[in-house]
Amino acid sequence: MSEEEWSLRVDLAAAFRLAVEFNWHEAVANHFSAGVSADGRRFLLNPRWKHFATIRASDLLLLDADDPETMRRPGAPDPSAWCIHGAVHREVRQARVLLHCHPPYATALATLKDPMLKPIDQNTARFTGLVGLDLGYGGIADDEAEGQRIAAALGQHPILLMGNHGLSVSAPTVAEAFEHLYYFERASRTMLLAYASGQPLNVMSDAVASKTAADWREYSGSAVAHFEQLKVLLDAKDRSYRE
Repeated sequence: MSEEEWSLRVDLAAAFRLAVEFNWHEAVANHFSAGVSADGRRFLLNPRWKHFATIRASDLLLLDADDPETMRRPGAPDPSAWCIHGAVHREVRQARVLLHCHPPYATALATLKDPMLKPIDQNTARFTGLVGLDLGYGGIADDEAEGQRIAAALGQHPILLMGNHGLSVSAPTVAEAFEHLYYFERASRTMLLAYASGQPLNVMSDAVASKTAADWREYSGSAVAHFEQLKVLLDAKDRSYRE
């Protein structure tokens, strides 16, 4: 195993453990993946039905999105994981890392008739132009056609809010994908609290929202710094994710 792959495994394992710290996990469901090959078609994925709190770098499966026998092999991944992550790593090359889960506030937002995140503060405006919306939920994703539909809905957007379902975020690195997840959940919380007030929303103009989103891109390096600091906190508590 290359040093680069091991480093990727450690970061992805850290993302699982951190999802537990932030209470974004759900039983033994939900899945995170990261491309290993240059085209992203060979990718890491969590094993079937293993709790996020127990995942180690060495536990991660190494899969090939072009292997039609994957689900018939011993130790096959969860069908819904293969459906979504296999399709995205096959079809959406820029989605090197894909984190899919059901964090409470983002998932609650996804249940609304109008689930779009509106630019009402800095965090919500951060996502201007970055979010795709999928309103075609048809049940648990477990077949090839559904995976292709989800991959198409993600398209060129790094983030996909999945109506009646949850959230998927993608990025070139684990740190950047985790930062999307972190801020989208916080933004969703702000959105729902504002709705709960019963008062009209003070939505930014398109120009201000776009400027705010552009301003955020000047801070892109903070994603790596944030993730490294979170790993320091993990290390102080339990370093087993690195094994």
